[in-house]
Amino acid sequence: MRTRYHHRTREAVVFTLSFAFGASAAFAQSNPADAPQALMLSGEYHGTHDPSIAFDHGTYYVFATGAVHPDGPVPPPAPGEGGITRPPTAQLPQFQIRCSTDLHAWKRCGAVFPEIPDWIQKLSPKTSELWAPDISYFDGRYHLYYAFSAFGKNTSGIALATNETLDPSNPKYKWVDRGLVLQSLATDDFNAIDPNLILDTNGEAWLAFGSFWKGIMMRHLDRATGLLSKTDTKVYPLASRYPGSLMQPRSPNLPPDAEAVEAPFVFQHGGFYYLFVSFDLCCRGTKSTYHTMVGRSKSVTGPYVDRDGRPMLEGGGSLLLSANGKWLGPGGESLLRHDGTDYIVFHAYSAVDGHPALHISTVAWKDGWPQAALEGDGQ
Repeated sequence: MRTRYHHRTREAVVFTLSFAFGASAAFAQSNPADAPQALMLSGEYHGTHDPSIAFDHGTYYVFATGAVHPDGPVPPPAPGEGGITRPPTAQLPQFQIRCSTDLHAWKRCGAVFPEIPDWIQKLSPKTSELWAPDISYFDGRYHLYYAFSAFGKNTSGIALATNETLDPSNPKYKWVDRGLVLQSLATDDFNAIDPNLILDTNGEAWLAFGSFWKGIMMRHLDRATGLLSKTDTKVYPLASRYPGSLMQPRSPNLPPDAEAVEAPFVFQHGGFYYLFVSFDLCCRGTKSTYHTMVGRSKSVTGPYVDRDGRPMLEGGGSLLLSANGKWLGPGGESLLRHDGTDYIVFHAYSAVDGHPALHISTVAWKDGWPQAALEGDGQ
């Protein structure tokens, strides 16, 4: 689900299918093609979940899942609040933004929405936070796809907001709510969260999404509006933990853990589309079991297979990132290409206190398959 805490850009000329990142001076004497390397981060990068990154006029912006809780002392409860000591999360700013000029030192620099939009609160009253932002730039606008839901439910939706710039000091800075893109109901066999936009080699727009249930799906978009295509209404299945159907009864509250595949990201490299996903469970602190898997296809709509040729629709996937002694549950991934180097951006949980943090690794390609590093590997 890129679930709760529940969470991708083209530079003013680079598409989301490769997030717009700048190369780091830390790699000036290294060759990322030889081995993947984890960037060392500082500042306010902790607490980041489902990171999505963009670049605008010299600054990198990371968008992350969830409400922005105020710093400092908690205010006293208002009369009649029954002991509540802070505003409901729905009334807090949503999608905290972090920024950096060098990819290493990060600071907080605002939020997207002052609170959950009214239409979402009416359509989905149990939504307490907004999840899984996916930021991309094309046709003169930044497009932010994001999800709303209640934890563990598939009564969910994906929405869109746009902006001409990411620089809050620019007079043109304004997030415009474009409304609902896609919705899933309790009667559906998919979950409309964790969106990821990709433009294929023909310039057509596609939206990958999904979490648990029947897995990862894709819909064709109308590039001009950013909404669903009216001529191609097919739901394209991309990945599932099952060969065709559910293998065990569903819990009344949560799907079986064995259904856990979510957080898709589609990336182009060397004539293939690569589908990155997160297997197993996020959002459980030191009990989080996320790991990042990948498959590839010649077509954006699949079929995707892993290194061994096993279809991702039948539970296939090749391991890319897994836990080590320092960090647990790496997932919620996004990718970026900049100046000939590929990067993967993701969250992982501290093995000490279970809190999530932003992570960035270069991506090395060997025999047509990606490799990445997690801080603490080999220690």
